[in-house]
Amino acid sequence: MRGAAGVVLAAVALGTAGCSGGDGDPSGAVSSAASAVKSAGEAVSSAASEAAKSAESAAAVAKDKLADVKNGVDAKGQVTLGAVAADADGYTTVPVKVANTDEAAKSFAVQVEFKDESGNVVDTVVVTVSDVPGKGTGQGTARSTHKLSGTVSAQTATALRY
Repeated sequence: MRGAAGVVLAAVALGTAGCSGGDGDPSGAVSSAASAVKSAGEAVSSAASEAAKSAESAAAVAKDKLADVKNGVDAKGQVTLGAVAADADGYTTVPVKVANTDEAAKSFAVQVEFKDESGNVVDTVVVTVSDVPGKGTGQGTARSTHKLSGTVSAQTATALRY
């Protein structure tokens, strides 16, 4: 989205500089710049709308997966996320480590939210870490459902031990 914002700023700068079509009348250039600004603004709005739809869709899938967990207990405090990175395919990933405080082997369903620089959720996924031994640890990796751009952070939204 930063690229589209740069187009808007460049178009505004050109329009306000009074560029003309060569006949001394800047109105044609200003009109063209205004049109470019409007078009770029629509592109930014459309991209933001698509990103919001993707995040909402991913959140719905995550909610459904968590609803399938029976007899789960809150285990958010038993989850540690590692450093956010991009994999070879350009998807955002984050290591997920769980600590089983129970005596018996348990599985974990961990919902990870990926957020942009402004704190908006841009994607969410559920990672299952199965058969973690009693008093042991287990690991998994959360991977975004689509390629994310810009600076992305991750946080544990929900974690269930079952």
